Order: sequence, then C-alpha cells, then structure tokens
Amino acid sequence: MRGVLKILIDHSDPFLLAHGGFQIQIERTRQSLMDCGLEVEYVRWWDPEQKGDVIHFFGRPFPTYVRAAHRKGIRVVFSPLHSMTGSRKPWQLRLQWMITRLAEMFIPSGLLERLSWETYRIAEASVVATTWEAYLVKHLFRAPPEKVFVVPNGVEGVFAPAPHVQRGKWLVTTAVISPRKRPLETGKAAIEAQTPYWLIGRPFAETEPYYQEWIALCKAHPQWLRYEGSLENRAQLAAAYQQARGFVLLSEGESLSLSAAEAAACGCPLLLSDLPWARSGFGTGASYCPVADMATTARYLRDFYDKAPSLPPPPQPKSWVAVGQMFKEIYESVCATGGRS
Repeated sequence: MRGVLKILIDHSDPFLLAHGGFQIQIERTRQSLMDCGLEVEYVRWWDPEQKGDVIHFFGRPFPTYVRAAHRKGIRVVFSPLHSMTGSRKPWQLRLQWMITRLAEMFIPSGLLERLSWETYRIAEASVVATTWEAYLVKHLFRAPPEKVFVVPNGVEGVFAPAPHVQRGKWLVTTAVISPRKRPLETGKAAIEAQTPYWLIGRPFAETEPYYQEWIALCKAHPQWLRYEGSLENRAQLAAAYQQARGFVLLSEGESLSLSAAEAAACGCPLLLSDLPWARSGFGTGASYCPVADMATTARYLRDFYDKAPSLPPPPQPKSWVAVGQMFKEIYESVCATGGRS
C-alpha cells in the first residue's frame, strides 16, 4: 500500500526576481498540501538524492523536464499561467490556433521544444484556474481533456467579512505596479471621475519609469490618490479590503486574480476588467469595465463608486484547505493510474 505522497514543488523564477501573486499562490499551495497531510518539499536542484512521487511545477516546464522526471518514476503536474492568452480577442485566438498548427508542422523540433506545447500532452496533468483557461489549453495546445483540471486560487482564513465595520471612501487595488496591471491608468481615470483611489503594492524596481510616473501623479493629486507602499501583514491587508468602498482591478490580462479573491472573501464589491478570466472566475458576482480609454474608464469608475454601497457581496471563494484537498485528489489520481504518454 502506498504511504503518504511526497510532493516536490518547482518554479523557474527565483522569488527575489519576480515577487507577486504567483509567489503567494505557490507558498499558500505548499502550506495547504501540508495541512492535508502530504509531505511537501521545494525541489533542491543541487540534491541528486532527493525523492518524490509528484513534481508540481508552477509555470510550464519544457518537455525534456517532464521526460527526465518520468525516467525517475516521478509524475508531473503543472500549473501554467495564461494571463495574456486568456485575454485575447476571439479573432486573435483563431489566428493563434492557426499559427500553432502551422508551427507544429514546419518549425524544427528543437524550437518546438522551447515552446513547451507538447508538455500539455505528456505531463500527467495541467491545472488551470478557470474554465476559460481549461478551454484554451484543450483548444490551442491540444491538451487531452482527461488531463486538464480546474482548481481556483484559495484564500486564507484571515480574509473574511468584518461585522460592524463601516466601509470607507476608498476604492482599493492590490497589485504589482506594472503596465499590465494598469494602476497608473486607473489612477488617472479616478482623478477624472473624482473618486478616491488607493493603491497597495510595489513595483519590481523603484527605478522603473512607470512607477516614477505613478509617484508623481500621487504627489500632484493627494486628494484623490493614496499610496503608502505594500501591506505585508495579511491581517492589515484584510482590514483594508473590509473597510474599502470597493475593489478595482482593471488589468489588461490575468489568469485568476488572487487579490480579487481575497477582496471577495472580505465581502468587498468588485470592479474588474471585462475579460474572460474575470467573467469565468466571478460571473455575476462582480461589476465589469472594458479595457478602454481614460474617459470610458472614468465613467465606469464613477458609476461603480456610486453603486458600491448597495451592491451585494461577491460569492465566497474556496479556502486554501479546500484547494489543497483538490490538489491532493489530483496527485492521488495520477499516481493511481500510473499511465504516461
């Protein structure tokens, strides 16, 4: 009889180079798996004696990586991100589908290896955060349906509605300060709409021009913009969501926003980009704004600001414990079948 499964977690980018939601997702997943009784370690690239039943790779590993794991008798489950792919327009996705099929016919195998499309077919499982992403990996990358699983992000227990707390005046965004997240554009629209806007987060580097422009905008409009950096204390972050008038994330691409799930858990009304990741992740539990020019964004911000106090709270997302149990069932399934392509 098989004992406790041992899961090895791997990722291609060091946290010191790329902080953000993916780091939190990896750390919380690890803890949730341990809470479910699994043995969990990070892959030690320097240790040839490390053992494990399953590697859970966050990102998309090369097919050579998967084959090497198989030679060691290790199953591979991976959680890829499709932030920009999942935000493309239908005609762009049709074009991508055609390019992908042509590439598989004519591009040399060495280059195809770097694109890692084959990984969807030879790994034991690919785990995505939304039903929209599940459709994309099956349609674009020919992932076998039986190898595709949908597991949303979880939230910690500290994120919950706070009784008897009056919501304040600020619309809040929690995000890395980068062009993809569009906090600068949202801030400009907030000034135009005269809606108080609070950004919580930090840039990848304070020397980045985008961040410098954000700082200058805050200094010029302190009556509408609020920024004090990031909140590393999770209880303080939960309090910010609990007291905010609403949560806003108007990014140009996401997989499934962890911060939006945390805000939803705190009962905070949501205004999200009108993109498939948001619609498939939150449905009617959120309000939506097109990724558009400043005047359009300002109009949607003002309307959301006015309606937020009367909006019902979003549905409660899953806890990390529940997410860990879903992953545990996937690991047990791929180890039980033992089949590989």
